[in-house]
Amino acid sequence: MPLDPAALTAALIRCPSVTPDEGGALVHLETVLNAAGFACTRVDRGDVANLFARWGPRGHLRSFGFNGHTDVVPLGNPEDWSVDPFGGEQRDGHMYGRGATDMKSGVAAFVAAAVDLVTETPPDGAVILAITGDEEGDAIDGTRALLDWMDTTGERMTDCLVGEPTCPDHMGQMIKIGRRGSLNAHFTVTGQQGHSAYPHRALNPMPAMARLMDRMASHELDSGTVHFDASTLAVVTIDTGNPATNVIPAQTRATVNIRFNDTHSGTGLSDWLRDQAAAVDAEFGTRTDVRIRISGESFLTPPGALSDLVLRAVTAETGVTPELSTTGGTSDARFVKDHCPVVEFGLVGKTMHQVDERVEVAQIHQLKAIYSRILRDYFAS
Repeated sequence: MPLDPAALTAALIRCPSVTPDEGGALVHLETVLNAAGFACTRVDRGDVANLFARWGPRGHLRSFGFNGHTDVVPLGNPEDWSVDPFGGEQRDGHMYGRGATDMKSGVAAFVAAAVDLVTETPPDGAVILAITGDEEGDAIDGTRALLDWMDTTGERMTDCLVGEPTCPDHMGQMIKIGRRGSLNAHFTVTGQQGHSAYPHRALNPMPAMARLMDRMASHELDSGTVHFDASTLAVVTIDTGNPATNVIPAQTRATVNIRFNDTHSGTGLSDWLRDQAAAVDAEFGTRTDVRIRISGESFLTPPGALSDLVLRAVTAETGVTPELSTTGGTSDARFVKDHCPVVEFGLVGKTMHQVDERVEVAQIHQLKAIYSRILRDYFAS
């Protein structure tokens, strides 16, 4: 009997797997996959639980992989929910609960598609599922840990699909073939504290910070590339914490976030940010400390065999020709791209991370059908 992806989604929602708690989600999936003949290995690292599952011969020339996560973001205020956020309740054709959209339904759909394939029409090749519990957190011990373990043990995906929600408004709308890079830069400008009535006896860091933020926010990083929109820089906070109106503060802090395309690298942008800070320090006599964390580099899987395979399956099952896009935030595809070609396709993401997160039950079944067609076509080619 085919595996019901909606029932599996509900079972996963009932596992309270707020990052980094496993909550029983991976335990449940391991039971389902073991019963279908998958060889399952827990690849836990630190406080994070991860699951690797393979059906078929190790080291086969063709091994199609799916990547996804069962961890979810916090609930917010539970009183704001109209349903039990970990209840997996169905109402008016929708499945409710934290992770319903992002992305327990996606995991359920590709697990169900994979189980049906290997039990009904076993392919000539391997099917690999790499499922993490650390996508919504720091993403250090999740998919990275799985890929490190795979490299060490000789496990290999030849192609991979990440099942994140990719469609903004309607099913079939968008396939992700790349992602922008992301970095956060934290600036601390130091001057000299003093009385606001005697500014000449102090060195106010505030004008220096204002100049620095304006220089960076006013700068056009680029005008976009063939597959990417223009890079963006956003000033997300400026904090001084000075409650007194008669005191010039000694320090002020600010943070910027940059989402960058393939014109740039994290290292190149980091050098530019430090150069901007140094120029302002030279102008004002301040001292600026710059701390930068690069969350991921931009990447592109050029349109070709993998994106064509997914596009054909989406079109066949939805009647919609999807757009090939690189928009949005980061995902674990930024790690997978160093292992093998990777694209992303999943559900409509309108309610992800919201109160009363929900997904149309019919779309869960539709997503399984898409994933099933992708697997059939991949191994038939």
